[in-house]
Amino acid sequence: MKRREFLAKAGLATAGSSAIVAAPNVVSAQESFNFKMTNAYPPGAPFYTVGPGSPTDFCKKLEVMSGGRLKIQHFAAGELIPALEGFDAVQAGTVEMNAANAYFWAGKIFAAQYFTTVPFGLNFQGVNAWLYHAGGLELWHELYKPLGLIAFPMGNTGVQMTGWFRKPINSVDDFNGLKMRIPGLAGKVYKELGVDVKLLPGGEIFPALERGVIDAAEFVGPFQDRRLGLQNAAKYYYTTGWHEPSNVTELLISLKAWEKLPKDLQEMVKAAAMACNIESHAWSEANNADALDDLIKNSGVKADVLPEEVVAKLRGLTFEVLEAEAAKDPRTKKVHDAFMAFRDKHRSWASISEKPYHKFLN
Repeated sequence: MKRREFLAKAGLATAGSSAIVAAPNVVSAQESFNFKMTNAYPPGAPFYTVGPGSPTDFCKKLEVMSGGRLKIQHFAAGELIPALEGFDAVQAGTVEMNAANAYFWAGKIFAAQYFTTVPFGLNFQGVNAWLYHAGGLELWHELYKPLGLIAFPMGNTGVQMTGWFRKPINSVDDFNGLKMRIPGLAGKVYKELGVDVKLLPGGEIFPALERGVIDAAEFVGPFQDRRLGLQNAAKYYYTTGWHEPSNVTELLISLKAWEKLPKDLQEMVKAAAMACNIESHAWSEANNADALDDLIKNSGVKADVLPEEVVAKLRGLTFEVLEAEAAKDPRTKKVHDAFMAFRDKHRSWASISEKPYHKFLN
């Protein structure tokens, strides 16, 4: 009898062998969000705009993961704003997100470049280790927070080619007076060799190189460079990857917009960005070998490694430039010191893991 009284008070009714539970009225109203994302790269560009691991792929992944609660309308360069105005657009609240590379904002915040690539710095494995598990991402957030921004890695090309040259490079002297399209910290280093550095969006590189407005240009690697037609404007294609041993695509987000998202959607954004980071690099590795082979066999491209004396000079200048720039600004110094400390640690591991493997492989 006591048991029946208890069940009745608890809202349970018995009828023979069956029991009906009066379930609470749970309201699961889930707010949905519609964001806009701009991009520094033009419509149809593989990796940078479309395809596996691209910003548009990120938007699709996120919509599916969130069950439609977070939809992002993507605009390639020129469709909503010019190519390199995404930083200002996100900061002003015109759009919630932008896809680009952080080194494009060097004029606004010098230390941002460390979150794209550093000459003679970390490769793909190393930069991911630094960002995800050695404090790099926290430093990135600390740097951007006063600006009302937050960022995450959303792609990586892996190691890039030194670039295209209209004339062969035989010595350090060949750089003096050269007009070259090259962004980021590498541009600072090249200036020390007398290079006239130009910052051009991807879509403007070929016409500038073809018309002789510039004498050399760096973009990405064989697949992406072939698509721009750079092999039709220059024939000397050099490598070492000294300037960009990896290259991170930046997902830039308005901090106000980010903080409005519930925790589960924030985690989905981070997961989708990480998925694109891995997938975009795998896509690049899968396509570059065939593209390079095609350039050499069918377009008369002369692919070669920079002379050792040139690389040695660039290495020496790189650390002089980086130390000098770090000394000018405490924010840059903090990021620089953290990056270099992890670089040295990672290099010690790579010297007994990756390096011996590649030595015997080749």
